[in-house]
Amino acid sequence: MMTQSQRSTLLYSIPFVILSIPLMAMQFTEEVNWTISDFLVMGILLFTTVFTIDFVLKKFKTLKSRLILIVGIVVLLALVWAELAVGIFGSPLAGS
Repeated sequence: MMTQSQRSTLLYSIPFVILSIPLMAMQFTEEVNWTISDFLVMGILLFTTVFTIDFVLKKFKTLKSRLILIVGIVVLLALVWAELAVGIFGSPLAGS
């Protein structure tokens, strides 16, 4: 069983790992070309998501409510990420 501190440390390290993937890819290929603003936007998005998940884990005690809220948060993250990446909805966020 993990302590709350260990769980928070693990959760908050996930965005760093995810953001290191395009950073490493940029070193080996020209296909990935992120700017500092790309890293900033995705960092804000990922850390906000992790903060919200950590909040849910601290405030809600039942497994069912935790799962429902966390799945909803992750789905929202995926939709925003896809919209920013390719503009699946054609909103002004995607630049269209």
